Amino acid sequence: MSTNSFISGAAVFVVAIVASAYACGAAESADCKGSPGRGTDWHDCNKRLLMLGGSDLEASNLVSTDFTMTDLRDTNLGSANLEKATLVRASLAGARADKANFTRVEAYRGNFSGISAQNASFVSAELQRTDFSGARLTGADFEKAELGRANFEGAVLTGTRFSMANLSRANLSGAVFEGPIDLDRAFLFLTRIEGLDLSAVTGLKQEQVDLACGDGATKLPAGLSAPAKWPCPPDDD
Repeated sequence: MSTNSFISGAAVFVVAIVASAYACGAAESADCKGSPGRGTDWHDCNKRLLMLGGSDLEASNLVSTDFTMTDLRDTNLGSANLEKATLVRASLAGARADKANFTRVEAYRGNFSGISAQNASFVSAELQRTDFSGARLTGADFEKAELGRANFEGAVLTGTRFSMANLSRANLSGAVFEGPIDLDRAFLFLTRIEGLDLSAVTGLKQEQVDLACGDGATKLPAGLSAPAKWPCPPDDD
């Protein structure tokens, strides 16, 4: 081996060691024992079964944080990054989470009632049986989200995107929206849309309407018609 080749190989090795050390330091930068505050770094931390209601976590790094059954009511989560966080049975009721990132969170049976999550991202999130009643979700993005049996009664959905979302047995009846919402390729099996004015909805096809549950007060976009099975029987589960 020539001297130049040896020096070059050694340099690459040193760079790799430095990069590895930097990555380890970055991974260990989370302050899991620190108190909540703006810009908190709790990524990958265990925050299960805690009482954090009313905390200020604006713009915090909460990536992959475990908040299972934690009380986050009335918390400020504006612009916080909760990607891949676990929120199973957690309560975010009344929280302020505008522009927050909930991408790929796991929030089965979460309580998001009354939350303000305008322009927030819920892309590919697991939100089965989550309660969004009374939530303010203007401009929120639920693309590819799992929303089976989720409750949106009284939620503001103006400009909300449900493209390719699974809304099977979800309750949209009583939701409020002025202007279009996006239901492109959303799965609407037994989705409750009774009484809704969907005339400005985008992406809605007849095959989706045929799966959903509307009634005589449901208004559909031009060219679509109510199926003979409407109204559906009550969903007791």
